[in-house]
Amino acid sequence: MRALADLGDAFWRAVASSMRPSVIALSLLPLALTGAAAGLLGWFFWQDATDAVAAALYGSGLAQPALAWLDALGAQALRMVLVPLIVVGLTVPVLVVATLLAVAWLIAPRLTRLVATRRFPALERRGSAGFVDGLARSLGATAVALLALIATLPLWLVPPFTLLLPPLIWGWLNAKVMAFDALAAHATADERRTLLRSHRWPLLLIGIATAGAGAAPALLWAFSATTLVFAPVLIVLSVWVYTLVFIGASLWFAHYALAALARLRAAQPAGAVVDAVDVIDVDAATPVREPCSALATEGEP
Repeated sequence: MRALADLGDAFWRAVASSMRPSVIALSLLPLALTGAAAGLLGWFFWQDATDAVAAALYGSGLAQPALAWLDALGAQALRMVLVPLIVVGLTVPVLVVATLLAVAWLIAPRLTRLVATRRFPALERRGSAGFVDGLARSLGATAVALLALIATLPLWLVPPFTLLLPPLIWGWLNAKVMAFDALAAHATADERRTLLRSHRWPLLLIGIATAGAGAAPALLWAFSATTLVFAPVLIVLSVWVYTLVFIGASLWFAHYALAALARLRAAQPAGAVVDAVDVIDVDAATPVREPCSALATEGEP
């Protein structure tokens, strides 16, 4: 119950933080990069991609089971959008990964500093993980997620797995990348390992929840065939939605992980000097007091 309460508290704080104009402005940076690249690729290669997929499906007969399934459901009208939806389905994972990495590398450190400065000003920065460590971890986790995606791709044609597999895979990837980034600057290697292990299920739940929210652009494509006409524009808009979702996820991870780190240091064994210090919480209606470790040496930030 404590974990659920902490998840809910961190969620509402993340929602409040994500509505700040400065945070919304930060979302334009990944949009300018991944959105522009996705829009250009969609504009120049959309027709070629749909032609290639149509030739592969109808030429080999691979589409017949899916068409028979649609006919059995009485959804014959979806035949005309099957190929474009497959192209979108193949493109979405690439967009998700590119947007996630752009947010993790460009935005997440700033968001963590924002949360730490406004809510945990007394929390000492003891982290030794640098950009290279975060890069290696995110690329490694991304490779594992993409391999899992490829291995389970045939199951995506089965309705239950279509709804279950993507959130699980993307949720795991979100937790691996963003939880590490949230603790990189403040937690030591031992503290980080302890927190990631003891809070692995709540962190995975945050990842799955945000992965589910990230499915919103895909649902837009799936339920309206007319949107396929505006594919290049919608690809750019989808990237912006993914960016906002991942920014919210990064804030959620930061609020949850830094609060857990503060409690971990407050519960250090005998011999550690522990005081109660004010935690400035500008997102809440009134200031609160939370325990933080007072082990910071003089002159450190």
